Amino acid sequence: MTPSLVTVAYIAATILFILSLGGLSNPETARRGNLFGVIGMTIAVLATIFGPRVTPAGYGWIVGALVVGGSVGLYAAKKVQMTQMPELVAAMHSLVGLAACLVGFASYVDTSTVFATSAEKAIHEVEIYVGIFIGAVTFSGSIIAFGKLSGKIGGKPLLLPARHWLNLAGLLVVIWFGRVFLQAADMGAGMVALLVMTAIALLFGIHLVMAIGGADMPVVVSMLNSYSGWAAAATGFMLSNDLLIVVGALVGSSGAILSYIMCRAMNRNFISVIAGGFGGGAPAAAGGGAAQPAGEAVPVSAAETAEMLREAKSVIIVPGYGMAVAQAQHTVFEITKLLREKGVKVRFGIHPVAGRMPGHMNVLLAEAKVPYDIVLELDEINEDFPDTDVAMVIGANDIVNPAAQDDPTSPIAGMPVLEVWKAHHSIVMKRSMASGYAGVDNPLFYKENNRMLFGDAKKMLEEVLAALRA
Repeated sequence: MTPSLVTVAYIAATILFILSLGGLSNPETARRGNLFGVIGMTIAVLATIFGPRVTPAGYGWIVGALVVGGSVGLYAAKKVQMTQMPELVAAMHSLVGLAACLVGFASYVDTSTVFATSAEKAIHEVEIYVGIFIGAVTFSGSIIAFGKLSGKIGGKPLLLPARHWLNLAGLLVVIWFGRVFLQAADMGAGMVALLVMTAIALLFGIHLVMAIGGADMPVVVSMLNSYSGWAAAATGFMLSNDLLIVVGALVGSSGAILSYIMCRAMNRNFISVIAGGFGGGAPAAAGGGAAQPAGEAVPVSAAETAEMLREAKSVIIVPGYGMAVAQAQHTVFEITKLLREKGVKVRFGIHPVAGRMPGHMNVLLAEAKVPYDIVLELDEINEDFPDTDVAMVIGANDIVNPAAQDDPTSPIAGMPVLEVWKAHHSIVMKRSMASGYAGVDNPLFYKENNRMLFGDAKKMLEEVLAALRA
């Protein structure tokens, strides 16, 4: 394949990737957008393999790598549950960061490259240094995010004394060793500077994500997606691959925009979230300044829940991570279908950070064939709760917490929430009275118009469905 043909293939792949991003922005076109991405990546891989920069001697290694990587991807696609998707995404981001680091070190030790001028050599070394730094931060940060999302690491933020000064000191050391790296007289001295910087970058990534609380983890996933894009772009600069640069920039910029949108949805400053977060790992202790919930939680049975739904004219369902854990989305759809057949107006209220990653609830509902037109975002449905007969919360907690509006001392104060307590009746489905991922108690549980349906979400919903059919 000639260089001109490779360029044409890369342009076609770039167009398909842009169309893919456009398609993924809407649930109705997401499947088509995903197909565009697959076709674009196939064209890009084939153009790279059969391009002038790869010799036939390397085909065996490439095919072997494709088989191994494809097998891992196929296994993950078939075996990983929807509830594990957030940590899988974090793990994939870590691999992108690791790849950027490995490519950077390989580019530095590669002596086959000849530079026309010293300036060209210096630019290449800057690309290597920056690429390894971004890759290392992405790698270690994604590993910590994986641990937090999978529950292997607690959601409570680790806030070290003078943590911002530690970050600044680390950044200054990285800049200093960058100067040492560019002025290194030989490869050995340059390698020492690279290794020191890499170690600091790995620690920086760990500290960055450890300082972010559980409630901010959806933003972290989005942020790491952006980092992985910039790491890919840096790899493209190191390899002089235009497609990698463009695709990396697309992923990096779209991830940054999504993170900004999510922070706005939570009424948070993006920089403040990254610098420390607001989610805690445990409820605030009594006397700590936060208002304590007053009242008594009133339990309700599945049969009573079914009766309330049967008598309602308007119902809003708010899904959360508990629905994903119980894999109850299909039962929710059956209840929705049955209620709509009886003339009940049923809609879904989706919070931007419901679940553990952006769009988590939308994906689950789409998988269960819930119609797109009744799945509404927070700003589209919040005003309708006062006119709603029953608001049913399935495994959500922080996103329906009235303390965000009523308690200025709450860790989630100011975060927009779904105002389910304004409905005539609300039903919260949970296994227990435990706090949510942000680690704060929820006064909703003690409201006079609220009822608690305790138990596994899927089991309880199946009982509700059976009562409705009866």
